[in-house]
Amino acid sequence: MKHAPVLSIALCTVILTGCSKEEATAEKPARHVDVVVAAAKTLASGSVITGDVQARVQTDLSFRVDGKITERFVDVGTKVEAGQLLARIDPKTQKADLVIARANLESAKAQQERAQLAFERQSRLFEAQVATRSALDNAQEALLTAKGATRSAQASLETATDALSYTELRADASGVITARNAEVGKVAQTAEAVFTLAHDGPRDAVFHVYEALFLAAGVNDTVKVTSLSEPALDVKAAIREISPTIDTSTGTVKVKVGLGGDTPVPLGAPVAGYFDFQARQAITLPWSALTSRSGKPAVWLVDPATSQIRSQPIDVAAYQTGLIGVAGGISPGDLVVTGGTKFLTPNETVAYAKGLAQ
Repeated sequence: MKHAPVLSIALCTVILTGCSKEEATAEKPARHVDVVVAAAKTLASGSVITGDVQARVQTDLSFRVDGKITERFVDVGTKVEAGQLLARIDPKTQKADLVIARANLESAKAQQERAQLAFERQSRLFEAQVATRSALDNAQEALLTAKGATRSAQASLETATDALSYTELRADASGVITARNAEVGKVAQTAEAVFTLAHDGPRDAVFHVYEALFLAAGVNDTVKVTSLSEPALDVKAAIREISPTIDTSTGTVKVKVGLGGDTPVPLGAPVAGYFDFQARQAITLPWSALTSRSGKPAVWLVDPATSQIRSQPIDVAAYQTGLIGVAGGISPGDLVVTGGTKFLTPNETVAYAKGLAQ
């Protein structure tokens, strides 16, 4: 009887070994997945970009002479009319130049009058054969020189008068002051911008668009513009201007969308622009179908004959909310796995509802 325990252990070992072989030989059930039939559709996509409203015509106003600013009459946001006085610089130098120019003109006129009398006297003496031809020519030359000096003095007076008027900075058109770059007491340099004036009239919605937006796909010529602060603005407008250069600091291109002059939105108001790509044919799939193969976008395709799957790289034309547009890699009619993609392996047999895949 002492051999009974040994026989029991051997019997149990045989039974367990048989069970393990049966479990190993049992077939693994096919993984259930969701699939769709790829179909080409018209893909309409776009991008929303924020910008602001600016005047179509905007100028920098500056003094045309140097001087210390003594008065400033407007500030940012002031509505001005054409010709309105905006600022003034100290005119002492220009007034002194004007006084000198006037004195020089009076002196030149006096010299011209004396030269005129001398020429007339020499003319009478020459007719009476008392004076020589040379004396008459000299008198005529002196008269011409005096007239030239008078014209030069007159031009200098006009220049001095203009210089005095340049000490006053006036608006060149009706509009709104949008920037101020100088204060009273500052010495303004010639052509240094003191104010920026946004002219009345048409407005533009200005956007800074990443250049990839225009390189990736054609953009429609019209843009839907809506205000982020004024619900009254909701218009479709044409792209008026696209900058030919890229801003190196931001990598963007400035795009101006023309708005009407009666646009009920103040300057600087934030707006949103809906840029639409030109519609094109592509296969749209849900985001859940997207996977990766060697770091590139891919999807799982099902062979309808064998129900086996394989990984297929794709070219993504557009990414949208919940969808992707596929431009290449798959064809209409392919069965694409959209659900249950986790832990799938190549050539694995899957199960799917064939009726739902249509």
